[in-house]
Amino acid sequence: MKVEAKSLTETETQPKTGADLLVEALIEEEVEMIFGYPGGAVLPIYDALYRAKGTFQHILTRHEQGSIHAAEGYARVSGKPGVVLATSGPGATNLITGITDAMMDSLPLVVFTGQVARGVIGTDAFQEADVIGITTPITKQNYQVQSVEDLPRIVKEAFHIASTGRPGPVLVDIPKDISANVCEDTYSTDFYLPGYQPTTKPNPLQIKKLSDAIAKANKPVILAGAGVLHGKASHELTQFAEKYQLPVVTTLLGLGTFPGDHELSLGMAGMHGTYTANMALYECDLLINVGSRFDDRLTGNLQHFASKATVAHIDIDPAEIGKNIPTAIPIVSDSKEALMQLLVQNGEGPDHGEWLQQLKSMKQEYPLWFTNPRQEMVPQWLIKAIHKVTNGDAIVTTDVGQHQMWAAQYFTFTKPDRWVTSGGLGTMGFGFPAAIGAQLAKPDETVVAIVGDGGFQMTLQELSVLQERGLPVKVIIVNNGALGMVRQWQEAFYEKRYSESLLHVQPDFVKLAESYHIRGIKVETQEELINTLPEVFSYKGPVLLDCRVLQQENVYPMIAPGKGLHEMIGVKP
Repeated sequence: MKVEAKSLTETETQPKTGADLLVEALIEEEVEMIFGYPGGAVLPIYDALYRAKGTFQHILTRHEQGSIHAAEGYARVSGKPGVVLATSGPGATNLITGITDAMMDSLPLVVFTGQVARGVIGTDAFQEADVIGITTPITKQNYQVQSVEDLPRIVKEAFHIASTGRPGPVLVDIPKDISANVCEDTYSTDFYLPGYQPTTKPNPLQIKKLSDAIAKANKPVILAGAGVLHGKASHELTQFAEKYQLPVVTTLLGLGTFPGDHELSLGMAGMHGTYTANMALYECDLLINVGSRFDDRLTGNLQHFASKATVAHIDIDPAEIGKNIPTAIPIVSDSKEALMQLLVQNGEGPDHGEWLQQLKSMKQEYPLWFTNPRQEMVPQWLIKAIHKVTNGDAIVTTDVGQHQMWAAQYFTFTKPDRWVTSGGLGTMGFGFPAAIGAQLAKPDETVVAIVGDGGFQMTLQELSVLQERGLPVKVIIVNNGALGMVRQWQEAFYEKRYSESLLHVQPDFVKLAESYHIRGIKVETQEELINTLPEVFSYKGPVLLDCRVLQQENVYPMIAPGKGLHEMIGVKP
């Protein structure tokens, strides 16, 4: 579509700059909010945003890392691309961790970075960085705009690429003179990407193969990953499992794809997965992977992973199929389309009653467990208490470490898009800003940020956003005075040499919250927590709750590096 530059608005009193075209392109994409931080190279864009006030929200975080993690949280629960804006040089490089995190976890982001003017690119100009070179390995696509007239088309392409196929981050680098220059010519928003045509519908022959394999299997199991969420296929997954009576195991990022309280649910698998989930993957004769990439934290030693099984893999990204695990039945497809096709197959499986009874007995004999001394607070009990007071009806974000695994184990998710965590990259500092983005995406939902005392201190400055926006996020600090997962590994594999993993000096988190004009509470016993939690969740505004838990608690079960799924430690009848 060709568009005259001067005909973009009813008023033709002044020509449009690149920054104006960017704002209008964002309006065209129905962007609700931008997470950003201003600086010299993006001042023309911020001036255009000022003139377009009321069109969409701009969320001013206190660090660019906060911006991009908040955008990830927004994208995870809304399904829409998170939009980020940062200046050149350090502004752009401060986004790198979040961009990589989004790439690993397939989250749709469109990231706009400022750049020095085209005439000084390559001269080591003030606040210049080769953002295209830096981000090429960690983005789905990146662009540096070389013409004002190209900008509207590039924005349209960026949103299309970020949100279709396997979602991911797309970066658009905008030199300052591009955003400041006037668009003198016509431009087109039409695009054609012959090299980017994701396969969304499955091959019928492969669907038939999988249907036949189900009919012959005695010990089938479904492995559900985040691809089910991206495909909005949770309902179809539940129907599929129920139709063929297939037990379901989830990955860390797949929690919520299948109701955790369903009789066919075996829980999360992997390094800290349930005994039953891991043994099901070890003993199955048919493994149906829907939207999981078989990462190492899930599989353990590949030699022992599903070694008795015919493996079927449904994934929209063909690069993932066969990458780690030999696959007998590859199905390149959107998860929803593939499951819908499987549901209309006429085949019936054999009676899996014996297999299901075996798994049921395992669940009863080897449940998740912890010792509860009652006079002190243990973190597993804390997670269960949060689940109870919210009736399990909350969006939960986490940082990375022990508290993340306890939340995954003990907060039972029954709905999709309620679990927001950093999976592939394992990014500390993720959980709190992600909660801000999740709350902005779902303002009427209860949002709980479960964070460690270590990770929270990496992005705690975003408390300003909670206070400024009046966001009712509940921040629960699982405070064990340590970098808990590092301490656990040092205990298990380094003869208790706790090298730099114990946090001897901590801030007063209550006073910290109060300095941001946010309510802060500290609890040290179970009794205090029981009396406090209802008050925390009935309070209309943000609350920070500092929970002092036992430092010595470890996450179990655990699979040591190099071991198979059947070689769990910390399993207790």
